[in-house]
Amino acid sequence: MKKATWIILVVMMITLQSCLVGRFAWYNFSNITDYKIFPSRLLNKSTEPFRFTEAIKKERVGRARVYKIDSMAAANNSVAFLIIRNDSLVFERYYQSYEASSTVASFSMAKSYTSALIGAAIADGDIKSVEEPITNYVTELKSKKGFNDIKIKHLLQMTSGIKSSESYYNPLGQAAKLYYGRNLRGYLTRLKTDYAPGTKFEYRSVNTQLLGLIVERATKKNVTDYMNEKIWGYLGAEYEATWSIDKKNNGLEKTFCCINARARDFAKFGRLYLNHGNWNGQQLLPKQWIEESTTSDKKEGAVDYYGYQWWISEKGFYADGFHGQFIYVNRAKNLIIVRLGKSEGKMPWPSFFDQLAEYL
Repeated sequence: MKKATWIILVVMMITLQSCLVGRFAWYNFSNITDYKIFPSRLLNKSTEPFRFTEAIKKERVGRARVYKIDSMAAANNSVAFLIIRNDSLVFERYYQSYEASSTVASFSMAKSYTSALIGAAIADGDIKSVEEPITNYVTELKSKKGFNDIKIKHLLQMTSGIKSSESYYNPLGQAAKLYYGRNLRGYLTRLKTDYAPGTKFEYRSVNTQLLGLIVERATKKNVTDYMNEKIWGYLGAEYEATWSIDKKNNGLEKTFCCINARARDFAKFGRLYLNHGNWNGQQLLPKQWIEESTTSDKKEGAVDYYGYQWWISEKGFYADGFHGQFIYVNRAKNLIIVRLGKSEGKMPWPSFFDQLAEYL
């Protein structure tokens, strides 16, 4: 190949990586190793890690056969599957060369963490209430049609009416712009609305990204530092984790996605919510906030299967991420399930968790 041709190829490669569409094409869709391609901030591991008690291995977990759970997880493209009951790790399996120390991208499970930070900021007095208009914090939107009527609660419940396309398959869609974009603060000030807030539910990741910007502006701290201070630093993380940001210098966390951690440490966030915001005697989040977050008031367009960035099943509630990442909590059974995978496979996981809980 001639030298001139090589130069053209190199220039094309650099150009492709420098624009959003190019990055979309270059990385060829999302996967659970995407923490490697984005800049990030550190979520610290603990000097005194919390560890769930490891139960004696048996052929059954409650009335459920271990081999059936194992085969179900393996057959549906899982990389990790954990069952924790009464603080005891009764089932832990890893697949496809993954292990306990393997990092997995959370995708939209991060939305539930972002909701927790809103609750922490309200408890601290940095945010007055969920009834505040978002333009109290994102003042650039005050002059734009419809935004003064959008409350923080509307963002939490996905009823804001902000115009969006949630498709991850379209490089020009909003989800791709949020995921691969390098100026999220600027992008969030150019949004538009397409229906009145508080009238209907539409799952749109831009709502959570705005919540992240509100956390940053209300607390005057970057989101990762605030997470370390208010939640992560208390949970006894066994491993370092990260939160992906849009750019290296003064980046904003991708709060609609992109916490990168290990299965056991994801489970500890489930434990915090299982215990109504209390961690070993310390009330990290108000109990009332936990209750509001994991139930629906079904007012102002809200739906009965979604709270404040948590999904609600028949028996429990769960954080849900793209490609089948789940933190499932069932209080009646004192149960946490973490499932991580390269895809969802063919399994309707939330209903499976509900059914499995009945056997535990």
